[in-house]
Amino acid sequence: MIIYNVTVNIEESAQSNWLNWMKETHIPDVLNTKLFTAAKMSRVLVEEQMGGVTYSIQYSCESQKKLDLYTQKFAPKLQEEHTKKFQGKFVAFRTLMEVVAEF
Repeated sequence: MIIYNVTVNIEESAQSNWLNWMKETHIPDVLNTKLFTAAKMSRVLVEEQMGGVTYSIQYSCESQKKLDLYTQKFAPKLQEEHTKKFQGKFVAFRTLMEVVAEF
């Protein structure tokens, strides 16, 4: 199992609009690719020195092959939509993790 983690720091002035858009549009669009089995969104509970509010969205993927297909075929368009809608109001980075055990 691969976890595709997207961490986003969003300006407080855009947070409500962004959060609604992520829940109602973006995350469903990612899941509708059928390449992920689940998604989980969490708020990072630290006070950011740079301001804003930080969220982590973790998408569960069955294989690296499926994740590669997502990043090649779907990610550019979905990331572009996000950037256009919230230009200059966020910073984001992505992390890949491999699940080695679950308890």
